[in-house]
Amino acid sequence: MMFGWWGEPDPGESARIIGRALDAGVNFIDTADVYSQGQSEEYVGQALAKSGRRDEVVLATKCHGVMGEGPNQRGNSRRWIFQAVENSLRRLGTDWIDLYQIHRPDPDTDVEETLGALTDLVRQGKVRYLGSSTFPAHQIVEAQWAAERRGLERFVCEQPPYSALARGIEADVLPVAERYGMGVIVWSPLAGGWLSGRYRKGQDLPRTRRADRLPGRYDLSIAANQRKLDAAEELARLAEESGHTLIELAIAFTLRHRAVTSAIIGPRTMDHLESQLGAAEVRLSDDVLDRIDAIVPPGVTLNPADAGWQPPQLADPSLRRRP
Repeated sequence: MMFGWWGEPDPGESARIIGRALDAGVNFIDTADVYSQGQSEEYVGQALAKSGRRDEVVLATKCHGVMGEGPNQRGNSRRWIFQAVENSLRRLGTDWIDLYQIHRPDPDTDVEETLGALTDLVRQGKVRYLGSSTFPAHQIVEAQWAAERRGLERFVCEQPPYSALARGIEADVLPVAERYGMGVIVWSPLAGGWLSGRYRKGQDLPRTRRADRLPGRYDLSIAANQRKLDAAEELARLAEESGHTLIELAIAFTLRHRAVTSAIIGPRTMDHLESQLGAAEVRLSDDVLDRIDAIVPPGVTLNPADAGWQPPQLADPSLRRRP
């Protein structure tokens, strides 16, 4: 997500970060059309083409987000999916996408229409596997049932937000994914930077584009974000006591859950990448996991805004009140 004008604007530096990650053993690259409005896909495609290492990686991207004006360049309709995948293939410079994911649910499109379009793409050879991202548990189940009922390709994995500060998926999404044999690729294991070590009490908090764009997740006048700062402070002390950096503890925590397949890191700089790579080798003890549970209980997301998606009924009163 951090390649392009959202983060690292230099394609050369982005390519160096990707190359270092591949050298370190990373074999999965996840992007999306909406990241920097296509620029991230372009940078990833250029880096893989220049290095000649396209066949080494599972390449994943997503569609759903707003990519232009009007209602037809967004969402999960058959019309837009067919256009979006061609755009992604062109930007990535590849003939196929290993994992094509639906970035968010679309309340205006039946999931059978979405799966039907995606099934055609699999049969055309443009896409190998299908996934969802940030779907609530009931819609994951609905998609599985629709695929079985209609003989369609199914979502084989889910990509939800998960961190020591945002544990809501432990209550439903992770058990559902296990039940249906789905892979789980979690995003934001550092809680959008809260578990990077930069958010500590008594220090000036960083000003970032993300914080400016998503004030509900960072504004400390919001009580839920103050609770996040308190928890981040406790987790930082726990990391120090256990001999790890907070970054290592945060990523290793997500990888210890039995339903989690892998964790997505989003480095903007080479230093960010180097600080995160070692977490794959860290295995937290049960005692440390118990202490994390005491700081943020299982199944609890301290700020609902960190869930990544909210049902429309929570934002629109007319959807929860009788006329």
